[in-house]
Parts: sequence; C-alpha cells; structure tokens
Amino acid sequence: MKAIIINGGYSVNSRLTGVQLEIEKLLNENDVSYEKIIVHQLPAQDLITANFTSHIIIENIKRVEKADIIILLTPVFKGAYSGILKTFLDLLPQKALENKSVIPVAIGGSIAHLLSLEYALKPVVSILGATHITNPVYIVDKQVTKDDDVFIVENEVIKRLETVLKQAFVLDAIRA
Repeated sequence: MKAIIINGGYSVNSRLTGVQLEIEKLLNENDVSYEKIIVHQLPAQDLITANFTSHIIIENIKRVEKADIIILLTPVFKGAYSGILKTFLDLLPQKALENKSVIPVAIGGSIAHLLSLEYALKPVVSILGATHITNPVYIVDKQVTKDDDVFIVENEVIKRLETVLKQAFVLDAIRA
C-alpha cells in the first residue's frame, strides 16, 4: 500500500503543514509508505500554463498514478479549496484517481466552509475517476496551533484523521 500527500497550501509554515506532519506520523505508525507533493513548490509557469510536457509535472503525475491512497490537503478561502491545488488537479489525466482511496482534508477559518469540500472538491475528484472518497476532514484554524516552531494539532482532529485513514486502508485491502 502506498499513499501520496498532495499539499495544496501556500506556505510550508502554515497550519496545513502541521496537519500534514500528523498525517505523516499516522502513516508511519501504520507502516504505509508515502510520498508528498508540495504543489506550490512545483514550477508555477508549468502549473499556470498547464504544461503537460514538463518533466517535473510528468514525474509528479506518475507518482499520483502509482499511489493507492491520495490525501488532498487544502486551505479553504472564500468558500473554496485552493487554486494551487486546482492547478495541479487540472493536470491529472481523466481517470487518474480511479481505483484509489481519496481523503480530502481542509483547514479554514470557520466551520461555515465545511461544505466547500462537498460542493467544490468532491465533483472534481469524481471527474478524475475517484469512487472511493472518504468522509472529508475539515479542521478549523484554532484546532492547529504553533508553539516555538512546533505544530500542535488537537487530539479530536488526530482521531478524525486516524478514522479516515483506517477507512482508506480497509478500502485498499478490499480492492487488492
């Protein structure tokens, strides 16, 4: 079983990175190998112009295609997931997420944006062939803090992340 974390955040210093680190810890505890794509570190010109011939883009698409579990991390602004994540998802082939478990994880300023994952992100991943989409994990900013360069994620959030990862592990085992 192999997972890939696709981080659609704008900064490696954001709370989203704290969530990513917790997910990595949980994957390690369950002996799941994983890779990560930090989308904002990919060549911006290739993302914006949808450069399908870019070697870096091709390499990252292949990494997604090889994974069994896709973990999508995004901040939510103005009721939608990040444009950075969207630029990468737009480069994936039509059925790139077919037969994969997809775990949507988002962080936003208030619970009011919870449904943005259902109404904005879920249709896009469905078009990419995803049929095994776990319940999304929506995290409110105040549930992730940073103290002396160390992220602290509330236990309730960690438990929800554990639950969706276990759902994905079971789905992956059933498909195998």
